[in-house]
Amino acid sequence: MSKNNDFYDITYNRKSVRVYDQKVKISREEMLEMIQESTTAPSSVNMQPWRFVVVESEEEKAKLRPLIRFNKKQNDTSAAMVLIFGDMKCYKYGEEIYNRAVAEGKMSPEVRDEQLAAIIPHYKNFTRQEMNDVIKIDSSLVAMQFMLVARSHGYDTNPIGGFEADQLAETYGLNKDRYVPVMIVSVGKAEEAGYNSIRLEADRFTTFA
Repeated sequence: MSKNNDFYDITYNRKSVRVYDQKVKISREEMLEMIQESTTAPSSVNMQPWRFVVVESEEEKAKLRPLIRFNKKQNDTSAAMVLIFGDMKCYKYGEEIYNRAVAEGKMSPEVRDEQLAAIIPHYKNFTRQEMNDVIKIDSSLVAMQFMLVARSHGYDTNPIGGFEADQLAETYGLNKDRYVPVMIVSVGKAEEAGYNSIRLEADRFTTFA
């Protein structure tokens, strides 16, 4: 693969951004567009458990600042901090999702009814740990997708996992028992060149069976 094409630039040639250009803002319309594009990411039985809180005002960033440990520069300078949560009761949207699929001709009513009759009780019977595992995997997929989408829009990102997980939901008016914080992604235009990092070769971690 040539390293001069757009695909390489978007997916591989990324750096760890710490400081953003504070003059650059992202409109709510474009942010919603990027989030919508990100939600084409796959999710288990299409339950789409991801939930987003976009922190963009100085007042709301001030609330976030003490909760993010070593990532205060990103918070202070980014256009926005995108908080990604997983919904422990995502199955409540199951009917709406599957009804939309029927309305758009992507699924028959019979298949919808059969699927929902199996999926909803199954999800309701998950232990909290089982549900936590599912929604964190799915929400991590959408987080990575958001980073790629933001890059295609000309923005830079940095994923953040160091935050006070027990306080994040309630700080932004969410029920902490239902909404599990998965990741924070800072987004904007890098002001300083990000840090380069190395990756070990694929054959160090890959076996073929």
